[in-house]
Amino acid sequence: MNQYNTFYQAIAGNRLSHWLDTLPAQLTQWQKHHLHGEYAQWQKVLAQLPVTNTNDVDIETCVSVGRSDEIAPGELKRLEHMLKKLKPWRKGPYHVHGLHIDTEWRSDFKWDRLVPHISDLKGRYVLDIGCGSGYHLWRMKGAGADFVVGIDPTQLFVMQFNAIQHFIQNNNVHLLPLGVEQLPELNAFDTVFAMGVLYHRRSPIDFLYQLKSQLVKGGELVLETLIVDGDENTVLVPGERYAKMRNVWFLPSGKAMCAWLERCGFNNVKMVNTDTTAIEEQRKTEWIDTESLSDFLDPNDPTKTIEGYPAPKRAIFIATK
Repeated sequence: MNQYNTFYQAIAGNRLSHWLDTLPAQLTQWQKHHLHGEYAQWQKVLAQLPVTNTNDVDIETCVSVGRSDEIAPGELKRLEHMLKKLKPWRKGPYHVHGLHIDTEWRSDFKWDRLVPHISDLKGRYVLDIGCGSGYHLWRMKGAGADFVVGIDPTQLFVMQFNAIQHFIQNNNVHLLPLGVEQLPELNAFDTVFAMGVLYHRRSPIDFLYQLKSQLVKGGELVLETLIVDGDENTVLVPGERYAKMRNVWFLPSGKAMCAWLERCGFNNVKMVNTDTTAIEEQRKTEWIDTESLSDFLDPNDPTKTIEGYPAPKRAIFIATK
């Protein structure tokens, strides 16, 4: 059985039905190219996850499923061993039958920053572009969204989402292995989130138009990205690396970002939050086995990256179509 049949069945009866014109062929092609290598090993991990039965699911205040007393101690240890085969876990945290997946990012911090500023998600169709392992998908559903879709082409993130979905089993939360450039103009979502993606795009203006084409008229864009200080004409174009990342292209000032959104035809554009990334929010844990924020900053001046650029500062922008 195609693993995306549940999604196809769900959208066949809702406002996303026109997506069926292109989506099945795209996902079939993706699956054909990911039958071997690490993906196949990760599939084996998923197949070996224990089957549990619980009514203890909290996606409103965190992402937690099951209690520790619902699984044998030996099985819990085995579960930890299996899930650590899916490292690095970047976004979270998650709690599965008492097991704390202490991810690199405390994504709940970002969620707490943005929730006071966005429209009520109750009853809304929501799209999260570049959603990683899907932590925020669960929080969006927990906030009352009717139907939640995330897209991210990274194989490991898809596997991590499927591992959590294995335990929660919610048919209104989905992650598809797609990049934003593969989306047709759906014009179907009430809210589109794009968090931590824009600076990875070679053409940020094209990206903003792609986001706009996913929204219904009057729909809300929630965009979070790295910024720098400056006026409406200030844009940092880093060299080969920024904070050791190779794929960082454009870091606008907050005013420049607002100007870009307005130039693309968005209305009611607002920068609602700024925050300098702290070590408490992005750090090494036993669930990543890689470097983290402290390694990306100048050891003698934490206000600068290792390359000498301004340290990561993030802002949240809200706009409507």
